[in-house]
Amino acid sequence: MSTTAKINLKVLRKKLEERRADLLKTSKSTSEDRAPVELDQAMQGRLSRMDALQQREMALAAQRRRDLELARIDSALKRFDSEVYGYCVSCDEEIAPGRLNADPSEPLCVECAASANR
Repeated sequence: MSTTAKINLKVLRKKLEERRADLLKTSKSTSEDRAPVELDQAMQGRLSRMDALQQREMALAAQRRRDLELARIDSALKRFDSEVYGYCVSCDEEIAPGRLNADPSEPLCVECAASANR
């Protein structure tokens, strides 16, 4: 990859691995927040239960975002292992170094990302 002169692959891989570990740690520490809310009117009133349900849904949404980011990171790490990291998964062109520095898990070049967003 000719962009390796402009980017440090070891640094990007380390960023990906650290972010992955952080996401897994956060996911583990918030598992109780995603647990089903018990229907026990004696322990909590209707409004408290509604609040608990809302908090659970927000925790589930946050976990879905973490899962998507983990999937992107895992995919990027596989591209590292296959030695195709830094190339667009759509058109095989090089991804700009600035784009990879901003988000090391980015799978698309600017042109393909723009096309995908249309």
